[in-house]
Amino acid sequence: MGAALAIIERNGVEALSLRDVARQLGVSHQAPYKHFPSRDHILAEVVARAFAGFAAHLDARPPGGDAQADLAAMGGAYLAFAAAHPLQYRLMFGTPLPDAAEHPAMMREARHAFSLLRDGLARVAAERGAPATEDALDRDALYVWASMHGMASIRASCAVDTLGLSPDVLASAGRYGLARVSLALSAPVPAQGLPHGAAAPADPNIPAPRRPPNDGARPAPDRPVPARRARIRRPLASDDHG
Repeated sequence: MGAALAIIERNGVEALSLRDVARQLGVSHQAPYKHFPSRDHILAEVVARAFAGFAAHLDARPPGGDAQADLAAMGGAYLAFAAAHPLQYRLMFGTPLPDAAEHPAMMREARHAFSLLRDGLARVAAERGAPATEDALDRDALYVWASMHGMASIRASCAVDTLGLSPDVLASAGRYGLARVSLALSAPVPAQGLPHGAAAPADPNIPAPRRPPNDGARPAPDRPVPARRARIRRPLASDDHG
């Protein structure tokens, strides 16, 4: 796998081929085919190992008793991995991947990493006294992932260095972004942000609307609208005599 990673880092993933891997290893051109039937098979294995390292990095963070602090630590671990392993990060999230249906093991650890995020969000919701539905957890997980991916990508971009930002802003951007994400997750979801027909999750900090008191009186029945009486046209004198 080291040879394949070296080729990708030097020439890009498009340049990866089994022939180049064989040349990098100094073996015959046919030797890699004993282990990998095609280029996609070796790329899928490289990606699977990248996701395995990523998931292990998230798993290795120190556990915390506070769900919110633990979720923030997970976000910090995400950003740290992206900064420390830029090639693997680009392979996981910025590269056209082989067909996952043909390479089922490729995304196994990716699903594990996503489940860690969902579990962390479920703990936060439970601590707030408002357990979330499966769909709500998925939406929140995608929101957090998008936020962390955006931050990681911006920090890795050369363009951010041209903006004239102060060193303090750049150094604190990760912590600031995590704090903003935490604040957003604690706010109620506006109705326009929900799918059609979905109800917003209950916020335990907002009391339910009070019903008007019922004094026991029965509501008055609707009164029927009286029919309008038809006007009878009386014949004129001229009508009687022609």
